Amino acid sequence: MAQGDSAVSGGTRSTSAKPVVPVSAHPVATAEAAPAFSPAQVAARYAGTAPHQWGVDLPGITSSFPSVGKQFALTLDACGGHGNSDIDQALIDFLTVEQVPATLFLNKRWVDADPARVQRLAANPLFELANHGGAHKPLSVSGRAAYGIAGTGSADEAAYEVWDNHERITQLTGRAPRFFRAGTAHYDEVAVAICHELGETPLGFTVNADFGATASAAQVQRAMSAATPGGIALAHMHRPNSGTAAGMAAAIPALRAAGFTFVHL
Repeated sequence: MAQGDSAVSGGTRSTSAKPVVPVSAHPVATAEAAPAFSPAQVAARYAGTAPHQWGVDLPGITSSFPSVGKQFALTLDACGGHGNSDIDQALIDFLTVEQVPATLFLNKRWVDADPARVQRLAANPLFELANHGGAHKPLSVSGRAAYGIAGTGSADEAAYEVWDNHERITQLTGRAPRFFRAGTAHYDEVAVAICHELGETPLGFTVNADFGATASAAQVQRAMSAATPGGIALAHMHRPNSGTAAGMAAAIPALRAAGFTFVHL
């Protein structure tokens, strides 16, 4: 998520009351089985199904995990597109020196801007690469927008928003991504079901750490201080001039001093 095209505001979670498509709640982020159908077949199963829920915290979205002690997970989005295809190398270097594991959600535009960079990240055992979509859109079957960004407009478009980048990351790294996060982190419940059928777990968050890489270092540090065991932080790794790296450099040692350990999902 990037400022101007996907900042998640204040971690607000909104849903309406009527589910239409039954989806399994997945409180634990685990690898899913390989898809039983092609993306077109999955999309066809949901064609014409009307969604009734919308938000960042729906049934079927993993936003926390069962913690052993004070475990916490860090996730970083790389959003791609105009002005958003750089890398916050200071942040990556800090995590590497401090041996902090993280799940990196890479958008296809960011991947395609420098495939060799993706392969270098994949070779670092601290980092697990995950899917941040093909065009960085909210995952919808009706074009519903978040923060002024139109979502995918059909079941077919939603399926390929997941699958195009799934295939790209798999091709580059030899490892299929287990997790998906939509652009803006917004979904409807039909799109959540599609994502699961394609073999990826939709991921949410409990701590919005840098508000689309718009937060100052002090704001990032303050947001991270709200960490709880089993929580998942959402931050960004594509804006080297943001406050994210400095904020994490202050927040992570403080959390470790408070007894937290950082783990992969």
